[in-house]
Amino acid sequence: MIAVRRVVGKLGGLLLTLFLASLLVFFSRFLVPGDPVNFLLRGRTPSPEAVAEVKALYGLDLPPWQQYLHWLGGVVQGDFGRSLQYRQDVAEVIGERLPVTLLLVVMSGAAIAVAGLAFGAIAALNRGRAGDRLVLIALTILGAIPSFVGSIVLIAVFSVQLGWFPSFGSGEGLIDTIYHLVLPATALAIVFTVLVAKVTRSAMVEQLDREHVEVATSRGLRRAVVVRRHVFRNALWPILTVSGILVAGLLVASSIVESAFGIAGIGSLLVQSVDRLDFPVVQAIVLLIVTAFVAVNAVIDILEPWIDPRTAAGASAR
Repeated sequence: MIAVRRVVGKLGGLLLTLFLASLLVFFSRFLVPGDPVNFLLRGRTPSPEAVAEVKALYGLDLPPWQQYLHWLGGVVQGDFGRSLQYRQDVAEVIGERLPVTLLLVVMSGAAIAVAGLAFGAIAALNRGRAGDRLVLIALTILGAIPSFVGSIVLIAVFSVQLGWFPSFGSGEGLIDTIYHLVLPATALAIVFTVLVAKVTRSAMVEQLDREHVEVATSRGLRRAVVVRRHVFRNALWPILTVSGILVAGLLVASSIVESAFGIAGIGSLLVQSVDRLDFPVVQAIVLLIVTAFVAVNAVIDILEPWIDPRTAAGASAR
């Protein structure tokens, strides 16, 4: 019963958050300088009749609240409006570019999970020793490298000097696309790997100092068993919490990496759309990022009792 109430409560919070986000996303465009009509009629000296016709075509002649209701009704049905730049449905414009960005995020996320957990665990299990210090120094250096700088360095070394990987485009076909995305995924993963590694180290160090870990060790259990059952499992919750936050971060940071490597994904599309005042596309991408962030964090919250049984026990006690 508690689990059902928890799921319902989280889903209700998710819907409320998305509703508030939709208000912010839509009405923020009225704070941005520039008129989309001027973009649509660029290079011309429009007559009042032409301006009125364009406004009527895109619904810009309606009061803001009516525009919002019309836009929200379309979003619920999967209709995000029409792109001012491409003169296509926004869903089609994004749909053409979304797969490559999702693959980029998946590849980057896999690298972050493997490297972040490995570096964090090595540092925690060698706390105070040379291994810990070396990992922390490396993390500090890597954490100071912005994504665009990392992209330039990777291109210079692995594309220009060594010629191992392509420096531009996203390729054709799954295998070729993965090959093209190796460097972009690496550049995207650098900073986020540092964050996951530091959280992993901190969480594992905290668990290593717990009394039940000392008891398990004193009973003669092998170190690997103690680390797996009593340290890493209990440290998993803060790691997953941070990982949920990284979802939105990866989608946003992809705009920098995609622009550096000439990848036609939604990140580079967002940058272009902001520059060209293509509000329907900007609103759709931002709402997509917010939805991904909220949904992933809601799933993690729902799974919390299964990940950390102490949470469920505490809820039952209350």
